[in-house]
Order: sequence, then structure tokens, then C-alpha cells
Amino acid sequence: MAEEARMKVAALDGPGVSRIIEKPLPRIAEDYVLVKVVAAPMCNEHLAYEHGDFRDRNRWDSLGHEAAGEVVEARAGSPFRPGDRVVVLSGYPCGRCALCVSGRYAHCADTEDPLAVCSGESGECGFAQYMIKRERLLLRIPDGMPYEHAAMACCGMGATYTAMENMGVAAGDTILVTGLGQVGLGAVINGQARGARVICAGRSPYRRELARQLGAELIVDLGTPDAALAAVRDFTGGRGVDHVIDCSAQAGHQRFGLDAAGRGGRVTFLGESGELSLHVDQDLIQKGVTLYGSLDLYLQHAPGMLDAISRTGPLIDRFITHTFPLDEIEQAWKLQLTRECGKIILHPWR
Repeated sequence: MAEEARMKVAALDGPGVSRIIEKPLPRIAEDYVLVKVVAAPMCNEHLAYEHGDFRDRNRWDSLGHEAAGEVVEARAGSPFRPGDRVVVLSGYPCGRCALCVSGRYAHCADTEDPLAVCSGESGECGFAQYMIKRERLLLRIPDGMPYEHAAMACCGMGATYTAMENMGVAAGDTILVTGLGQVGLGAVINGQARGARVICAGRSPYRRELARQLGAELIVDLGTPDAALAAVRDFTGGRGVDHVIDCSAQAGHQRFGLDAAGRGGRVTFLGESGELSLHVDQDLIQKGVTLYGSLDLYLQHAPGMLDAISRTGPLIDRFITHTFPLDEIEQAWKLQLTRECGKIILHPWR
């Protein structure tokens, strides 16, 4: 009997303890496609590594929700062929509800289990050598675009691109980004691509400097919120900012964004956090502020996102500060926890 093909997968044995295990090669069924992972960006999985906070579909032996790679296998009649280069979008939405049909799949409440559909034991995570995804959640990578750049269409830049589309961010607008992690720094690049004037608020000196290198015109330290708010108001001539994107998942940062928003401003929450206190009259009614909740790239925004990536390659190269082989994922997680990095890319085949 032939030996079953296997692949490398990152796993956790507890907070601060990771290892590489082997799992069977993923199976496909229906319109699922098997993708060889070439570049896997790191995002919020460090929360699981640090203190066991598993989010999205993360579990001890299934981590990572962003990837770009090469199609290995697809169903007969599929629009994808082996060798096609693709971005693998996040999640496993149902594909049938009104949100999925409209392209806003990230908000789907009826998600499916890909392993159950495909009768397999592996393939739902990006920190592995292969993964599976339905055809509708694969984006073709334009010729000449590096895998690492294309992978930014997921959380690296895709989530904030959709947030800016929804808020109507235009050239000359002011936009405040709170939280300068793996998502917030990508927002600076998106703002640059639109010709907006970007303000950044964060606490990490390394990331504040990286935000400056990516094109932020004003960087404030939220360790001194009163001084930071005064600087934002001075920068905007006392009006407050036109748009806010919170990527921090911290109530204090979110509160700062609401205070910094000008009259008629728009505020999007991307960071997944707990409770935030709002004064409906002062924060919303009197100022005429509109609040948005957003998550991941909407499918209708994919062409514009890929175009923005193609126009901002040198900035993306600065944003991606480190790369690691999958075998060295523990070193990558430890680096994330120092906050002295931008986006980190894992390479499962190095």
C-alpha cells in the first residue's frame, strides 16, 4: 500500500510553545481547490501563541488565515488550472446568504467546515504547505506581481482597502489610523495610494517610525492622549479628521478616534475588541458621525485592491520587514511580540 502523502503544519502545544507537525495532504471536493502555499502572512495568530487566545478558525493545529500560492489540483471544469497563481482569501463563508452573494462574505454567519465538506483532516490553515479554498475565494495574481505583495490583498491591505472604499476616502482627505500593527500599517499604504493625508496613532516607537517611512504625515503617541489629540486638531485646522480606521482592538485607541473625528466624519472599526462606551448625543448625533463595522476585503473591491498593490510595490517592500521559513515560526512569533516589525511572511517551502 502506497504511503499517504503528508505536509508540514505549524502547531501550538501551549502559550509560547510551538512545533512543526505533519498532517495528511488535504483533500478537495465540490468546487474546492488545492493550493500550494508560497507566502503566508502572519496576523493575529500571535495572540494564540502568547496567551492561548484563538480567534477566527485558529486552533492548536490549525493556524493562519492569509496566503498566496499556486494551484495544484481543481475539479473538472474549474476555471482554475494547476500552476495558476492565486491569493487565498480568508474564511469559509456559506456562499449562499445575501451577504455572501453581495461580496461581503466576511460577515457571513453560516460558515462551513471545509474539512467536513472534503472529508479530510487538513487544509483550512495558511501556516502549512498546502491549503484548500472554494473557487469563489481565490483571486488570480496579475503577471509580474510577487506572491508576497499579492498576499497583502488579505489582512495586510485588503481589510483597510474595503474600509476606505466604504467610507469614500478621496485624495486630499485626512484619515487617522489607530493601531499600527499588521493591519494598521497597511492602511498607511492604502491612504498613500488614494492621495489622502494620513495621521497615525500608536505606542510602539518602531512602528511609529515605520509609519513615517510609509508616508504618514503626522504620527502621535497615544501614551499622551491629550497632547496627541491637540496635535491632530492642529494638523486639521481644528476641524478634526475626515475618516478614522481603528485597527487596535483597544478601547482607548477607539475612544481617541471618536474624539479626533470631525463633524460629518466617518469611523470604521476593524480591530476586534470588547466593549467601548459611547455617548450617542455627543459622539454621533451632534457631530453627525457615521460608524462602520468592517472585516476583510469585499469581493467587489478585489480589482481595485490588486491595482493599488501594483502601484505601491516599494512601500510594500518596506511594510514586509521580515521573512521566515515555516520551520522558524517560533522565532517569528517572538519577534511579533516585541512590536519591532511590520508584516512578517512565512515561507512553507524554504
